[in-house]
Amino acid sequence: MRELEQDVLERYPIDVDSTRKVRGAVLCEAREGIFLVREWMLSERRLQSMSALQEQISGEIETDAILKNREGGLLTEMDDGTRYIVKHWFAARECDIRREYELLEACRFLAKLHQVMRLSQESPFLEENLLDEYKRHNRELKKVRSFIRGRVQKGTFETAFLGCFEEMYALAEKTLERLAQSEYEKLRTESIQNRWAAHGDYNYHNLLIAEGQIKVTNFERFHIGVQAADFYYFLRKTMEKTRWDKRLGDRMIQAYQSVRPLTKKEMEYLAIRLSYPEKFWKIADTYYSSNKAWIPVKSLEKLETEICQTKEKSSFLRQIFSFHL
Repeated sequence: MRELEQDVLERYPIDVDSTRKVRGAVLCEAREGIFLVREWMLSERRLQSMSALQEQISGEIETDAILKNREGGLLTEMDDGTRYIVKHWFAARECDIRREYELLEACRFLAKLHQVMRLSQESPFLEENLLDEYKRHNRELKKVRSFIRGRVQKGTFETAFLGCFEEMYALAEKTLERLAQSEYEKLRTESIQNRWAAHGDYNYHNLLIAEGQIKVTNFERFHIGVQAADFYYFLRKTMEKTRWDKRLGDRMIQAYQSVRPLTKKEMEYLAIRLSYPEKFWKIADTYYSSNKAWIPVKSLEKLETEICQTKEKSSFLRQIFSFHL
């Protein structure tokens, strides 16, 4: 055990037997159970709100609850100012989205999670207005195009980006217009007024399975707002990996609705969000923020995949949601 890990763990009422590094954290096996040590980069207020939310839903949903230190605090600050949290963890594996049963169970579990994720008091952590987010994304897309146009030497990625830009940007603009005409603002207002909370990062990495039971982890990005945002994210990530498999997508929607039926406004919201070229914007944003002297081959591969999947996605939206721009 490293000295730093030991210094942190000594401040908690657990007797640690062993530790090992995992993705961005340290996993600890102790006599009292399994725990995870992670650096905390966000505000203490968010940590307190997150812990309160997890405690509120603990009777219905099993989560990675925060362990309090010996002084009764949620946060442990070291002499160098670095802050840590310790979570109860599980002897479990990540959800395997290649197993359809687990994927559908994750959809049903998310619906159950949404049913209990209603805060008992107001929270300052509200979702960003999606209209503002898409306007900003569209401005950023034009900025990247202008930057690439101004380059004297253009590589394969830059040429391919410019070649598909007009089509993808037109799609982004049409989606923004459709969002502005939809009932999104009403849905968002209702969600905030009712203090419905969304997980904010619902993906297979944050879903652990032990003995057939799902446990949900990492609520750091939770917020008050449209809960269907969680389902949109989970559905989109899955569909991108399965080439917009209509049968699977329909089964995922039906699995969610078997527990918590989606309203007409939420279905419209899902279709609009899925229609936005989110992956294209992410590719552009990553390129603009990176070292332009060397563009990874994967960036071009992702761009080509996104262009190819745009038609597949349009077909998916027409058949599953009867939606087209």
